[in-house]
Amino acid sequence: MKSLLIKTHEAWLATLMAALMSRTTENKRVLTEFSDILWRHFTWIENDLIRRGVEYDYDRDNIPIKVERLSILLTDIVRRMNEIELLLVRCEDEALKNRIRTDLEYMRYALGRLEDETIHAFDMNRRYRDIELDEEATGALTLFLFEESYKEYELIMIYNYLKAHSDDAFLNRIFQILIDESFFHLRSFGEMMAEMGILGVPRVIHQSLYKVSDVERFLLDGIDEEIAAKEQCRELSDAVASKSEELAKFFDFINYQENYHIELMREAVAHYRAKRSDG
Repeated sequence: MKSLLIKTHEAWLATLMAALMSRTTENKRVLTEFSDILWRHFTWIENDLIRRGVEYDYDRDNIPIKVERLSILLTDIVRRMNEIELLLVRCEDEALKNRIRTDLEYMRYALGRLEDETIHAFDMNRRYRDIELDEEATGALTLFLFEESYKEYELIMIYNYLKAHSDDAFLNRIFQILIDESFFHLRSFGEMMAEMGILGVPRVIHQSLYKVSDVERFLLDGIDEEIAAKEQCRELSDAVASKSEELAKFFDFINYQENYHIELMREAVAHYRAKRSDG
């Protein structure tokens, strides 16, 4: 089952990357929906491991995605789905096994019917749409996207791990909001990276980041990180403002979203402290 979790993690991430790099509306829609389904499979398998008391982690292999044609990556995703199906024999939950198996059956069929397309997500053009940025602004945008796309992937996995190991409905509501928000940011930044020809798979997360022993301290540190991210967004907005109102307003939009994330994390800290005093 641990191998099943790893292979599902890899298939989800590969499918998400394929969705980010696609420029065909229908392909992007299908791949995004299938990546969402694979993510749900991942969380269901994880919950089954927890219920059975099996130790696990989020380690995975590197995922090569640098292709010139989408069909090459789709073939690899189908191969990954075949590996998952072979591992399903180890799943003792018959309902879960049948759900995953039938989902995979349809997804492989649908992927085989997608229209092939040329991929531009790795050509290093470093241009976003037709916006003319100077070298300094382009460099700042590039660095921001690499750092923030990894951070958002990291936060998805951390908050998912915390939620999976918590039976506190108040905290789980907050964790789920933060997961959903990080998914939106990851997809937004990933699509920008694909447009600029610099798309990359986030690196593997070390266990020490998500196997958190002091959740309150983690949240307090997270608040500081969000405040720093807000400043990065503000600086980036300022850097591109004279060249692109669209980009400036987008990064202001992300900046303002961080305000609510900070408030949610403060609520979670207050909740932890109240629980501790009651205990």
